[in-house]
Amino acid sequence: MNMTVSILTEIPEDLHQSVTHYLEHHVEWDQDRLFSAALSLFLLQNGECDRQAARVHLDKLFQQAV
Repeated sequence: MNMTVSILTEIPEDLHQSVTHYLEHHVEWDQDRLFSAALSLFLLQNGECDRQAARVHLDKLFQQAV
């Protein structure tokens, strides 16, 4: 079973506007999917090359719209 953890963070307003714009034009993505894909890619690119991060990244990247 996949468990999820909720996080609360502050991001710069410019980044929020970019995220909002992206999500408005890519309706198959949602905020949770976007942040999961971005965080897992960051970890993969910065030395945390474990299977879990890779699995999350690929799952979110290729997730089908429900």
